[in-house]
Amino acid sequence: MQDLTVSLVQLDIFWENPERNIQHINSLLERQALGEVVILPEMFGSGFSMNVEKVAQPMSGTLLQALRGWAFDHQKLFMGTIAVLEKGVATNRLFAAFPDGKLQWYDKRHLFAMAKEDQFYTAGKERLIIDYLGWKICPLICYDLRFPVFSRNTDAYDLLIYVANWPGKRISAWDALLTARAIENQCYVVAVNRVGVDGNGWEFPGHSQIINPLGERILMAQPKEEIVLGKISAQLLKSTRESLPFLQDRDNFELK
Repeated sequence: MQDLTVSLVQLDIFWENPERNIQHINSLLERQALGEVVILPEMFGSGFSMNVEKVAQPMSGTLLQALRGWAFDHQKLFMGTIAVLEKGVATNRLFAAFPDGKLQWYDKRHLFAMAKEDQFYTAGKERLIIDYLGWKICPLICYDLRFPVFSRNTDAYDLLIYVANWPGKRISAWDALLTARAIENQCYVVAVNRVGVDGNGWEFPGHSQIINPLGERILMAQPKEEIVLGKISAQLLKSTRESLPFLQDRDNFELK
């Protein structure tokens, strides 16, 4: 297990326009040195849209093809969520596209009912743990952040990733909850939020960031579209867990 570099793609998303977003991301990636893991915001190809008929794509769609193409071309692990339609069922699906072509995914468990997401998308059930370069990575999506039981670390992961469309009106909760998740799970947290204004008029301030296992924020993006690069330390993770073995005292319960 070595140190890991991570690229946080804090994107201003073109509303319900996958092809334009693909072209825009292409241009951003060409101008930027990238880490071993590259993370895009929630619904990077469309924005957080409930217009399933317009934005949801099959597994053979252009957005997933683009994500897999970026992973292969840049030889990095790419992550981001896409509105997927399979057999008439839509999901907000996070994909992990590996450089060798392998693909893993997680369907968002906690759907944001206040935006009627639960009326248009179907919730997932299982968490995903990704093994990459010696790191165990748990990717989650936006509203999942408010539910610590689902993210609870049972020594299963080292890095917790959140991708989001988290609006400015509630950004203080974003900052506070991300810090809490890092401390309580003794892990690194990498969080990627979008910027700009979406088709519903919601403003997004970014606040993409990296927090270490001690709850210290070691990187914060500027409130603009940018790709920021950060490094997470295997040694700090190891020493924190050895000197402060809080996870050993966790309560046991079963999630249903």
